[in-house]
Amino acid sequence: MSEQQTIHLIITRQDGPDSQPYQEEFKIPYRPNMNIISALMEIQRNPVNAQGQKVAPVVWESNCLEEVCGACSMVINGRPRQACTALIDKLEQPIRVEPMKTFPVIRDLAVDRGRMFDALKKVKAWIPIDGTHDLGPGPRMPENERQWRYELSKCMTCGVCLEACPNVNDKSNFMGPFVVGQVNLFNTHPTGAMNKEERLEALISDGGLQECGNSQNCVQACPKGIPLTTAIANMNREATKYMFKKWLSF
Repeated sequence: MSEQQTIHLIITRQDGPDSQPYQEEFKIPYRPNMNIISALMEIQRNPVNAQGQKVAPVVWESNCLEEVCGACSMVINGRPRQACTALIDKLEQPIRVEPMKTFPVIRDLAVDRGRMFDALKKVKAWIPIDGTHDLGPGPRMPENERQWRYELSKCMTCGVCLEACPNVNDKSNFMGPFVVGQVNLFNTHPTGAMNKEERLEALISDGGLQECGNSQNCVQACPKGIPLTTAIANMNREATKYMFKKWLSF
């Protein structure tokens, strides 16, 4: 790559939510250690396509640039991932950059991930403590539970697991693997467990666990390496116990 003087990108663009997508090619100067974000910034500085035409700058989202915020999710060479950690030197050219198809496109590579936050609201992915008075020190947790919860807490709501999951499509209401991991996270919290049954009820409703086809794409695609399939197995077990308990209480 060091001998290559230009970077060839083919970017799928869309002028607005109701516009038709189209592809536009760009060739930009190569610099060592570039990632996709720095390539997009180069286009933003000089928005001229490969045909030499001046065009509107490409729109995308990014924030932390260190794979923590999840904002720069896009499909790069057919793989959903974070643009900030997609190094140019490790990508085959021409580099094809597309928005995630699971979410409505706002413009170009920027998408609306609102469905993810709606799903978190549905399963009450928080601990309802109002903080108006001192409750004293929190309950101590065994180290193995703390480590497990830490792994689940790495989720940055990036949307990559939804993009990779074949069960997240226009024929299914599946909320996605990430939300199952978050239910597992909050239900294993000593204080969060007081809303355990509410979360399980949401998880067995429309779009819940029953929509998972166990393709296991999510755990392979997750940029943070979250053990989502283990969380799904845990929640399937807990949901089954909960449903038996409900049945026996009739």
